[in-house]
Amino acid sequence: MRHIAFAVALGLSLVAVSASPAAAADKAHQQLMAEIRMLQEQQQQLQQLVGGLAESLKVVTSKIDDQTGANRKAFADQKLLIDNVAEGVRVLREKADDTNVRLSTVSQELEAVRLAVASGTSPTASIPPAATEPGAAPAGEPGAPANPATGAVPTTPTGSAPLISPQRMYDNAYSDYTAGQYEIAIQGFNAFITSFPRSDKADDAQLNIGNALYAAGKYREAVDAYQKVISNYPQSDSLAIAWYKMGITYQELKQVDLARKAFETVVQKYPSAYEAILAKQRLEKVK
Repeated sequence: MRHIAFAVALGLSLVAVSASPAAAADKAHQQLMAEIRMLQEQQQQLQQLVGGLAESLKVVTSKIDDQTGANRKAFADQKLLIDNVAEGVRVLREKADDTNVRLSTVSQELEAVRLAVASGTSPTASIPPAATEPGAAPAGEPGAPANPATGAVPTTPTGSAPLISPQRMYDNAYSDYTAGQYEIAIQGFNAFITSFPRSDKADDAQLNIGNALYAAGKYREAVDAYQKVISNYPQSDSLAIAWYKMGITYQELKQVDLARKAFETVVQKYPSAYEAILAKQRLEKVK
């Protein structure tokens, strides 16, 4: 009986020992499945989170696109407005410049009238030089017509100002110069300098007197006229031209040394002026 009992006990022990690894394996399998289910749930949650983020990103991107479009339209509208304002400013500036020119002309004419009234000149005391007929002799010279309105050179009483704006008076004299009526032009420029000695065109008038005398072949008088530009208007922008024209006139007078000196003065004092180039060419010929 003892042997039978021992055998039964041994069998039960063997069964228990053989069943223990199977139970352990089943438990590990269940734990692994549980971890897999947890991972699957976490993956689903992550997928939902990514989907939500993608949707949010799409909404944000759409809003950014809308805002960018609105900004572009606003910038375009602002640029159009700025362009319109700039065009308006340009038009206003042009109108202002035109108005300033007109005001300057009116001011000059008013100043001429004021000087004429102050000196007791009547409105009929001056007639613009343009009224002179081509080829007519100046008043007081042989061959002058009897009617001063058609042939006489306009004159004004001593110390009086002409009833004409400085610009118009200068333009009339310059028109006579370009028309080849040098004597009349010289008288007109002299009258301009006498009437408006402080005008910014006084130096130009004196220079044109020299040019008219040179064109008329009166070289000695032309030299004196150019010299007056240099002595009377030391700040003039016509000094280089005056020196150069003086050198040319000295060449016509066959005074080579004086011509060379005039050309050298242009090159030394006004090297950036266009006349300096011409003076260098003349110096080469003189040498």
